[in-house]
Amino acid sequence: MKWELKKFENLSALEVYNILSLRNEVFIVEQECPYQDCDFKDLKSFHLFLKDDDKIIAYLRILERGISYDEVSIGRVIVKEAYRKGGISRDMMTKAIKFITEELNENTIKIQAQAYLINFYKSLGFKEVSEIYLEDNIPHIDMIYRHKEKVF
Repeated sequence: MKWELKKFENLSALEVYNILSLRNEVFIVEQECPYQDCDFKDLKSFHLFLKDDDKIIAYLRILERGISYDEVSIGRVIVKEAYRKGGISRDMMTKAIKFITEELNENTIKIQAQAYLINFYKSLGFKEVSEIYLEDNIPHIDMIYRHKEKVF
């Protein structure tokens, strides 16, 4: 398995197809949530993903300040169902945080987390900054990470 981090213009056509396929599989089909996934923010994002052979099994996108929020943000965090419970999500989020703080030199990260994952994100250093609200009929909460010192 191999981690890759790319800007949109550096993704191959097959990688884009596999990313969109995984996002549809998890967010639209598995979570039964019809929503507009292709929001054009991908074009301005960094894409972090894990490949098992040519298959993308985990993914998230990193959006620079001003795209979704005033802060850098992380979104579309997913792991293919067959690969869950093995620590891939934690590894992926840690890699994203490290990239944002060390390469982008940003200290604050905002996420819109599904509410059932609050404790997972808190364990990574995120704190709640909103009440729980419905987004596409799924309970969400806004959370912020503030980088104080190197933890990696």
